[in-house]
Amino acid sequence: MLKIDFNNSLQQVLCLGAHSDDIEIGCGGTILKLIEMYPKLNIYWVVLGAKGVRKQEAIASAEDFLATVKHKKVIIKGFKDGFFPYIGADIKLYFEELKKEVSPDLILTHYHQDLHQDHRITSELTRNTFRNHLIWEYEIPKYDGDLGSPNILVHLDKIICQKKVKHLINHFATQNNKQWFTEETFTSILRIRGIESNAPEHYAEGFYCRKAIF
Repeated sequence: MLKIDFNNSLQQVLCLGAHSDDIEIGCGGTILKLIEMYPKLNIYWVVLGAKGVRKQEAIASAEDFLATVKHKKVIIKGFKDGFFPYIGADIKLYFEELKKEVSPDLILTHYHQDLHQDHRITSELTRNTFRNHLIWEYEIPKYDGDLGSPNILVHLDKIICQKKVKHLINHFATQNNKQWFTEETFTSILRIRGIESNAPEHYAEGFYCRKAIF
């Protein structure tokens, strides 16, 4: 198994999510680990579709999640939930604006084969816009059953996993009525990826990387 080491050169990370809880679900543990490993890390946190209460949840969650990060920028856009394929031109224009503002060492975005239309468009526009950047695509468990076999696995300790899961439950009350939005769901996918990567503390997050240059 190849082990990735940024050799202290990781300076800026761009986190992209279609909805208010996507970043936390898909790569929250990895972000927490990177924050611990790189104290000077600069994080751009972009949620594309959140309005009303969901927007307030997104803001509160990001502020709490990134509380110890000195260099950060949280952006919450209001693109209509569920309609990303039909307003793709507007979202693409925003991505072009974002590209002028940030040139990250690592981008965390949605899986390109995600069956949720908003997630998939976000992934496509990420790769279409940021053509010379390292992109890791995260996964989100859901009804559609679109989980694959990730080729990058990030080992996480138990404390980080517990912090991620409790954060999700505490910050996204609007989702607590959904049968899949449970501690058990989030812990289970972390445990499965931990088994697949023989993680020392049993937990991991999975990512998909289509292209990496050594």
